[in-house]
Amino acid sequence: MIDPLLAGGLVVAAVLLGIGGTYLVVRRTPPPVATRDPAPPNPEELRHAQARGDELVELSRRNAERIVRDAELKARDEAVRRREELSKELEIARTEVRELERRVEKREDAVEHQQRELTRKEKHLDSLKEKVAEREESLDKKGKQIDDALDKQTKRLHEISGLSRETAQKMLLERLERELSDEIAKKIRQHDERMKQQAETVAREIVTIAIQRYAAHQTAGMTVSTVDIPSDDMKGRIIGREGRNIRTFEKLTGVDVIVDDTPGVVIVSAFDNVRREIARLALTKLIQDGRIHPTRIEEVVAETQTEMEKHIQELGTTAVIDADVQMPHEKLVYLLGRLRFRTSYSQNVLSHSVEVAHLCGVMASEMGLNAQLARRCGLLHDVGKAADHEMEGGHPKVGAELAKRYGETSKEVLHAIAGHHDDITIDNIYTVLVASADAISASRPGARRETLEKYVKRLADLEAVACGFPEVEQAFAIQAGRELRVIANAHRATDADAVRICRDIARAIEQQLDYPGEIKVTVIRESRATDTAK
Repeated sequence: MIDPLLAGGLVVAAVLLGIGGTYLVVRRTPPPVATRDPAPPNPEELRHAQARGDELVELSRRNAERIVRDAELKARDEAVRRREELSKELEIARTEVRELERRVEKREDAVEHQQRELTRKEKHLDSLKEKVAEREESLDKKGKQIDDALDKQTKRLHEISGLSRETAQKMLLERLERELSDEIAKKIRQHDERMKQQAETVAREIVTIAIQRYAAHQTAGMTVSTVDIPSDDMKGRIIGREGRNIRTFEKLTGVDVIVDDTPGVVIVSAFDNVRREIARLALTKLIQDGRIHPTRIEEVVAETQTEMEKHIQELGTTAVIDADVQMPHEKLVYLLGRLRFRTSYSQNVLSHSVEVAHLCGVMASEMGLNAQLARRCGLLHDVGKAADHEMEGGHPKVGAELAKRYGETSKEVLHAIAGHHDDITIDNIYTVLVASADAISASRPGARRETLEKYVKRLADLEAVACGFPEVEQAFAIQAGRELRVIANAHRATDADAVRICRDIARAIEQQLDYPGEIKVTVIRESRATDTAK
C-alpha cells in the first residue's frame, strides 16, 4: 500500500506541473492483490519516496510562482500597452476637438464680420436713399421751374413772332430738311461705298482663308489608256484569227483597241471613261489569263462590268465620307461615283466636287452658316454631269431633277444644284457659296488645262487693256499672265499720275477680263537726261 501522504503530494505536484506547462502523467497501478501475509514496507524506500515527493512539491511550487509572476508581468505590460493606446486615441480625439473648435471660432468670426459689413452697408444704403430722395425732390423742383420758364419763353416768342407753335415747328422742319437733304444724300453714298468696300474685303478674306485651308492635288484626265503586254506575240492573240477577237472585244466594250508597232503596250481609246476603264481591266485580265477567244472575252467583259458597278458605288461612298456629309440616296451615291470617270476641261469632276464641298464648308464656317449643309450643296452641285447625256437640259437642271427624284428634300441643296451657273434667280446664300467655290476650284492654277489659243488671247487682252490708256507706251504680260509690266511716257505722266494709272489699269482688268488667281500690275516711269562732253 502507498502511503496516503505520499499519494496526496504526488497529486498536488501533478496539478502544479500541469499549470506550469509541464505535464506529469501518473499511471495508476492497480492495487496489488492482498495476500494474506503482505511484506512490511522498507523504511529506506519510504524515506526516499517522501524526499522525492517533497522535491516534486517544491518544484511545483516554484513553477507555480514563476507562472504567476510571468502572468503578472504580461498583464502589467498589456495594461501599459492598452493605457498608451487609449492615451493616443484620447490625444487624437482632443486634437480633432481643438481643430473643430478652431474652425467654429473662425466661422463665428467670419459671420460676425459679415454681419458687421451688412450692418454698415445697410446704413450706407439708407444714407444713399435719403440723398437720392433729396436729389429727386430737388430735380423735380428744378424741372418745374424750367418748364415754367420754357412756357413763359414760348409764349413770349409767340407774342413777338405772331406765329403759332405748330406753324413755327413746321417752318423749322422744312428749313432743316432743305439744308440737310444734300448732306443726307452724301452720307448715304459714303455709307454705301464704305459698306461695299467692307463687304468686298470680308468676302476676299473668306475666300482667301478657304483657299489656304484647303489644298488638293489635281491630275488631268486623258482619253486613252495603255495596257502592258508581256511580249509582242500577245498582240496577235489579241487580234485573233481574221480579227475576230479584237472585233468582239470592241463590240462588247464600245472602245477602240489600237495595236500598232509600239513595243510592249496596247492602247485603249474612248471618250467614255467608264467604258475605257472596263475595257482596260478586261483586257488586262485576258492577258493574264492567256485564254483569248470570243466566248472568254464575253465572260470577262461581263464580269468586269459587274465589278465596275461595285467600284463606282464604292467611289461614291468614299467621296461622301471624304466630304463629311450625311449619306444620300444610294442612286445619288452611284452617280457621284460615275463622276470619277468624267472630266471637265481635263479636271476630274468627282475630285472637283469634293474640293467644292470642302471650300463651301470652310466659307460657311467663316460666315457662321451651316457647314454640313454647305458641304452637301457643294458635293452634289455637279451630279447632273453623270447623266446629262441621257436627259434633256444642262447639267444644273438635270442634277436638280435627279436629286429631287432620289429623295433630296433640302431646298438649299436643290437651289444650289440648279442655280450655281446663274440659270435661275439666286436668292439663297448657299447657292452663292457653291458658285464661288466652283469658280475657285475651276480657275485656280493647275486645275484645268488651257488651250494655247485661249492662253495667247488672254495675254493679248491684258496688254490691250493697258495700252488703251493714253499715258502708256508699252505693256508686257509676263509670268504666264500673272504680272503686267507697263511702261508709261515720262512726258505725258508724272510720278503721281503713275500711281493713278496703275490703279486704273488694275480696276479695268477686274471689270473687263476673266482670269484665274491674281494679276500684279507694275507701272514704270523713267525720265532720262542726255548730254555730250566736247
